[in-house]
Amino acid sequence: MLKIAIGHSEDPDAQSAIEEVLDQCIKALTGTVPQGGLLFAAIDFEHTLILQAINQMFPKIELIGCTTDGEMSSILGFQQDSLTLMLFCSDTVEIRAGVGYKTKDNPLAAAQQAVQQATENSSTPPKLCITLPASYTADGSITSSDAILSGLELALGSQVPIIGGMAGDQFRMQTTYQFCRTEVVTDALPVLIFSGDLQFSYGKGCGLQPIGNKSIVTKSHGTVLYEIDGKPALEFYQRYLGDRLPSPENGLAVYEQDSEDYYMRVPNSCDAETGSINFLCHIPEQAVVQVTKSSRDEIIAAAETSLKMALENYPGTEPEAVLLFSCCCRRWILGTRAKEELDVVKNTLSQTIPICGFYTYGEFVPMKSQGLNYYHQETFVTLILGIK
Repeated sequence: MLKIAIGHSEDPDAQSAIEEVLDQCIKALTGTVPQGGLLFAAIDFEHTLILQAINQMFPKIELIGCTTDGEMSSILGFQQDSLTLMLFCSDTVEIRAGVGYKTKDNPLAAAQQAVQQATENSSTPPKLCITLPASYTADGSITSSDAILSGLELALGSQVPIIGGMAGDQFRMQTTYQFCRTEVVTDALPVLIFSGDLQFSYGKGCGLQPIGNKSIVTKSHGTVLYEIDGKPALEFYQRYLGDRLPSPENGLAVYEQDSEDYYMRVPNSCDAETGSINFLCHIPEQAVVQVTKSSRDEIIAAAETSLKMALENYPGTEPEAVLLFSCCCRRWILGTRAKEELDVVKNTLSQTIPICGFYTYGEFVPMKSQGLNYYHQETFVTLILGIK
């Protein structure tokens, strides 16, 4: 058995919002007690109060969550400044939460700490890891997403899919918060690990289309890209954009080895004097790259691509729930059409399937079914959950 309940409130008052959310969940649970949960919350809520209310209703629940750049559910659709909660009940699926601290200083140790905490009392091996780590720390610095992913793979093994998104703060780019059980923390790495009789699948879609020739990164350091094909990175971009500055609408497609699959990296700022471009994540030297172009129609269509990929790969008979992780840059590009991403999913699925998700500062999902885990940007991720 796997029973899912969701609640969603746009009430700006934390106490009223969590009361409404819990009331919705209790009605959907029809007497069953949840073991685990995911909480997605706007940055300005009183998060400690919310977690205490959840724990009071469901003591010792294995709960993680984070602040967001927008929330979505099958109840209220796409919202900002809202609160949404998904709860899991099962007698055959084991669900455990864990959290690691000081992610910026030592992401490998934080990942080990989180996984060890979540698995130390587990009777079955991990099957799926959902993670919602810090993206910005208290001092405003960017957390290393690649190091987080490496740490989780070392702790779990590379065969366990890692899916989720980095916490947001509604484009303030200052401090994000993570939740684990009753704790509100920053610079942290929460995980929710599933094992046992779980069936799941995932898909991804981007919608930004590569243009021009493939080129080679010849000089980079950290998040700064200096040269492509031996020429200043800004000059490379201007070949396609003219005098227009690089933006999320023209992210960089990064190819892995000889594959035609790519992950996205988002330009953040540029230095006209050096010709360098600062990105929101590092790009390795010798990587094969292409500039991309975007259209709102193609970005929305990518949400459908993501869902169809997940549905085609789903090994169970009927999905019990769907989780969505979409990049804040997609929301920024889509503007008033952002709600259409969720609409595509809702219109394809049965109206009875609960859907929950949020807008992230970067997404985690394997490149392919049964493939290696990757950190993405500007990507729409679908995770389908169920049992045999």
